[in-house]
Amino acid sequence: MAPKPQKSPKGQRKGQGVKKKIKPSIPVFEEEEPMNMESMGHPEIYPLVLTTRTQEIFNCRADEDFTDEQSYKLIKKDDILADLLNRAAVSDFHPVKKIVREYPGDELLLVYDKDFKYGLNFYLIGTEEGKENFLKTPEVPEEQEELKEYTPEDLYIYKPPVSKPWVSLGSEKEIEEESVKESKRRVTYMISRKRSQFGAPVAFSDQNASSIKDAYIECTSYTDKNYTLTQVEKDIGLQVIPEVKGVSTQTKWAFPKNATTQYYAREFSEEEKEALKQSKTLADFLNNVSTSVEIALQQNEIMNTFIDDWKNLAEEESTFGDKTDTHLKEYQSFTDLHSTMEKMITCVSWHPTIYGLIVVSVAVRLSYEERVHFSGKLLLQPSLLLFWSFSDPIHPQLMLESPDDIFCFEFCPSDPNIIAGGCINGQVVLWDITSHADRIENIKAGGSRSRKAILKPMFLLEPDSNKEAMYIRHCAVSSIENGHRKVITDIHWLPDSFEINRMGSVFENRSGINCQLVTCSADCTICFWDIRPQKPASTAAPTTAAAPTTTTGTSTANNHTNSQQPATEKKKEETIEIPFDVPSTFLHLDLSWKPLCRIKLSKGETSLDHCPTKLSLGEDPLLCKMQGTSSIHVLLKEKVFSQVKALKTAEVNPYHNLEAGMANILKPIEDFCTKFFVGTEEGEVIYTDWKMERDSETGRFMPKKPVNLYTVHDGSVHTVQRSPFYNDIILTVGGWNVAIWKEEVMTGPLLQTCCAPKRYTSGAWSLTRPGVFYIGREDGYVDIWDLLEKTHEPAQSQNICITMITYIKPWTFSSKQQFIAIADYYGTLHILEIPWTLSHPSFNEVSSVNYYFEREVKHLEYVQQRKLIREEEKKEIALELVKKKTKVYTKTKEQMEAELKLEYESYLELEKSILFNLGLTKASEKVSYLDMA
Repeated sequence: MAPKPQKSPKGQRKGQGVKKKIKPSIPVFEEEEPMNMESMGHPEIYPLVLTTRTQEIFNCRADEDFTDEQSYKLIKKDDILADLLNRAAVSDFHPVKKIVREYPGDELLLVYDKDFKYGLNFYLIGTEEGKENFLKTPEVPEEQEELKEYTPEDLYIYKPPVSKPWVSLGSEKEIEEESVKESKRRVTYMISRKRSQFGAPVAFSDQNASSIKDAYIECTSYTDKNYTLTQVEKDIGLQVIPEVKGVSTQTKWAFPKNATTQYYAREFSEEEKEALKQSKTLADFLNNVSTSVEIALQQNEIMNTFIDDWKNLAEEESTFGDKTDTHLKEYQSFTDLHSTMEKMITCVSWHPTIYGLIVVSVAVRLSYEERVHFSGKLLLQPSLLLFWSFSDPIHPQLMLESPDDIFCFEFCPSDPNIIAGGCINGQVVLWDITSHADRIENIKAGGSRSRKAILKPMFLLEPDSNKEAMYIRHCAVSSIENGHRKVITDIHWLPDSFEINRMGSVFENRSGINCQLVTCSADCTICFWDIRPQKPASTAAPTTAAAPTTTTGTSTANNHTNSQQPATEKKKEETIEIPFDVPSTFLHLDLSWKPLCRIKLSKGETSLDHCPTKLSLGEDPLLCKMQGTSSIHVLLKEKVFSQVKALKTAEVNPYHNLEAGMANILKPIEDFCTKFFVGTEEGEVIYTDWKMERDSETGRFMPKKPVNLYTVHDGSVHTVQRSPFYNDIILTVGGWNVAIWKEEVMTGPLLQTCCAPKRYTSGAWSLTRPGVFYIGREDGYVDIWDLLEKTHEPAQSQNICITMITYIKPWTFSSKQQFIAIADYYGTLHILEIPWTLSHPSFNEVSSVNYYFEREVKHLEYVQQRKLIREEEKKEIALELVKKKTKVYTKTKEQMEAELKLEYESYLELEKSILFNLGLTKASEKVSYLDMA
């Protein structure tokens, strides 16, 4: 180790002079000792952090002035002292100002630490001896280094460790976190019963426990003398140090050289040729093999003998044969460690154009009563959208602020820098991160495990952009009075091919970009929103930026009465101050945004409405309908990147001039399907129409009644998603079962699973295999369904976490690597790698799955026909029973005369008995009367 430099008189005089000069502006702390690398055996080295501004001042920019060949620079002492005088404590040399003042020489050596050997990007050598040792490092020529032979003195000599003072590096915090702390948590019990016992009558009765044997058994506690247990806790820390052995070897390298050679073909002589022509053995050999050679040549022309038939037969079976390659593999996980409250992940979305970047929304894990109780504390906690990158699993790249917790959001397909989200209080939020796009685009995440992600270090950024750029405020929020009343459960951008008006009619899109949204909420409404201004520019509220203040009038004052004119004049003079970091893209919507169209799903005769949770309008704008190919990601990249490239090359961003296409004439689209699927909170799947119709009684436009309603799920519907391969196939997940639907089939689902052991909470289709989908459960398991292998149960189940899975989102990075994001209730985002068997389709899988769906449709038609036939048979049986009860027998003439005669005789007998009882006739008359009869 080099000894510490002593203070020279010259250095003292210089240091004192500088100190007196900067005393009014720079506070001097003589007690402060600069940080050096004494613990690593280099007390003369002092690590430094030089910002971009400091690098430009001293011409020591990384990767420009400093290279791999030239990694150091001599800086004059006077220049450093001048920088300390000009920038005071802001100067990056402030931590080592004492070393600079006391340095005896005129130039200090600054070294660029590219590999961060000492923790920071630069380090300063504070002694003349250290500078000379660094500059006079002998360089051994390559030829001598190759021929150098190691001597015993060059071998490694073991040096025993030397005790050093303890330096705190944060380990005491880890010890405190690992210590046992008493905590009481509420215990939650879940009681379940068999499905067959649902709705069964229950009869309770009282009985005397003492009168019935074995009806009551008391189990009192007692001490077992034969067994005693003494519980002792002991915290022990162990560390295993492997034995290290250094061995070196050197191989002598041979100098390569080019060499050529040439040879001539061997030929028979004339005598040998004549002898072979006269040879009988050669002639017999050619005659024997000529026939076989001709047959072999003909076979080669007819068929290819190099095709492996067994390989073609076993192609589909190999997909399911290797069980070791069918499980999801943990790739990475993300957790927000900076949040003080327990939060869960509500929605997940991959960035459409930047690979390795994923966005999640988080919400506090509280019930409604707990939210009311902790409402004051929740106001102090920001509601965020977090941008996670594969390159940094600890720190979010961006954090988007919102008025309240976000439960759903989606990127704009036309411009990924535009994001729309739905809050728990019913408001719709818009963000514009165009100004921060360069920050996240510079992140390069490797596509495989072998290539590590590269991220620009945080300390190389400017001090102002290090923290302030992390939090991004929303640029527009909807009116809370005119929006949803409860939590928004789903949000989607309408495709850029059409737009709708207030009546639900469909027209061609005038703007050519995605400018309309659809949301559904727990307040039993579905709303359509338009981000374009619905009024002329003169009616917009006056706005001013933070620097220049401009005031514009408003035309709404014309609608007020004369008594309200003074108030409106004051409103004209008012201005709205826009924060400098908030873009003005959607300023015309902020706090005044109203839905364009509102739909309620009525339950018919009652006054109640259905409560929608998820919906699916049609084709997903971010996914193309791909049939017969597994390369969805290739066309998806081309589509999205082309849109983004068009936005960048355009002179004016279309979202900054939304009024451009409003003057165009609306052109209606004929024969457009306006029906869509909706999942409700009661487990119903509704197929309805968003187009309104005029009521014959009131004349007002009212939403249409649902086309079909199916009660399939026994719980709230969490997923309604269309297949990326078949636009008319829909997956619904809710309660304890899963269902698959076809849009044109109105008789019921194509597939309905039986009740699962645990409740289903989320689901998603595979992006590359049409017959595979993933279902998340409340116990942390993921059920992987493969319709080509099994249709009555999952192909496999895999445990991901210990709590409920809240969201599933797969994504394709390349043809060889695919990932699936799984979020849980404890706020952890798990990134798993999809294996080969679950990501690559088998031969003709698209047509095979399509044939399966067509077969199920025919099966449903057959079942429906059988139901009609059975109903007709039941009607015929009922008619036959009625006929048997009311059957009239036809009688002959003799039978009718005999019955009439018997009735007449019984009548005469009754008449005679009545007269006799009245005393009007005697017994003899009675007998004669009967004889006469």
